[in-house]
Amino acid sequence: MSVAPGSKGKVLLAYSGGLDTSCILVWLIDQGYEVLAYMADVGQEEDFEAAREKALKVGASKVFIEDLRRELVEELVIPTIQANAVYETVYLLGTSVARPVIARSQVAIAQREGCTHVSHGCTGKGNDQVRFELAYYALAPKLQVIAPWRIPEFYQRFPGRNALLAYAAEKGIPVSQTPSKPWSTDENLFHISYEAGILEDPNVTPPKDMWKLTVDPEDAPNTPEHITITFKAGKPVRVTNEADSTDLSDPLDLFLYLNTVARRNGVGRIDIVENRFIGIKSRGCYETPGGTILRAAHIDLEGLVLDREVRAYRDEHITPAFGKVMYNGLYFSPEGDLMTKMVPLTQTNVNGSVRVKLYKGSTSIVGRWSDTENLYDMEQSSMDVQGDFEPTDSEGFIKIQSIRLKKWGEKFQAKN
Repeated sequence: MSVAPGSKGKVLLAYSGGLDTSCILVWLIDQGYEVLAYMADVGQEEDFEAAREKALKVGASKVFIEDLRRELVEELVIPTIQANAVYETVYLLGTSVARPVIARSQVAIAQREGCTHVSHGCTGKGNDQVRFELAYYALAPKLQVIAPWRIPEFYQRFPGRNALLAYAAEKGIPVSQTPSKPWSTDENLFHISYEAGILEDPNVTPPKDMWKLTVDPEDAPNTPEHITITFKAGKPVRVTNEADSTDLSDPLDLFLYLNTVARRNGVGRIDIVENRFIGIKSRGCYETPGGTILRAAHIDLEGLVLDREVRAYRDEHITPAFGKVMYNGLYFSPEGDLMTKMVPLTQTNVNGSVRVKLYKGSTSIVGRWSDTENLYDMEQSSMDVQGDFEPTDSEGFIKIQSIRLKKWGEKFQAKN
């Protein structure tokens, strides 16, 4: 029994141009929805015009392509760097940071176009379904969500790629197969991820040709490359490289250049097993070139200019919480709002410059200075100059610190 197109409402689909979302687009039309397609340009290497033409060809009534690169860098990437946020100590949150700007733009367009629903092509086992939908519900509680990969009628009809290909052939959906690359990817200007396929075995070494962004560290130049990054209130405000005459201050241009210089030096690869929010362990390989450099430089500068107790409090209470909020898709939440307001308060004095050496996959800090912050006193720190520090003062400090240890030691000796 056929259903009249649009009889069930209007849907804005987060569209990639790939096999899954192209089939979802047509399937939604078959179910009786008018489908509008939405693509977010977050820096991925994509032929957006070809995707636009494809979406229109297979039935989308409208296609929206939004350039969100600057929003991503200024609103999400830089605050994540300021917080030194990671997930499970190693993952730099590359996929996670892009989801809030993508979801926010999708909701805004859906509301403007009078859509009754939004939809996405996220798997029913992954984190992204959670990230997108929590954002949808926080930003537009009345919007309805269609998640095809959680609808039995859909996932039972399409149990695998072959079923999707058969449907595409039946419906005249253009597809391009890449059997030589059996893994899935997600890319934005912060990073690219690789998972699934042959990578599901955590003991399989990724093939050399999998890595898309960075040169193999073994094949990187034999000469180190030096750059200088300047921060103001914890935000990168300038990058210079005398070797290629680079001097950039625009946030987006600066970050794109850091990606370029990191990629040619093989910087930013990791291969990990992580715990997804929904409770499943997942193996993922990631390239985060510019972000790896920026985070290393930022952490180093904080050692020079940030008060010890402020840094300790931030590291204990804000950094892990911010990482968890981002990873779990809770940016648009009371705790997410709190974290984004707290991070800048810890960065007021993070002003200065860091000299970085890039060499065959490594990021080494070779110097740092600040013209405005004076917590570091060379004379006071020197082992060769007394300065205004009186060594005998340390005796009283040690005695105070040892009071409880002496009591503990006496009790320990009494037991033995």
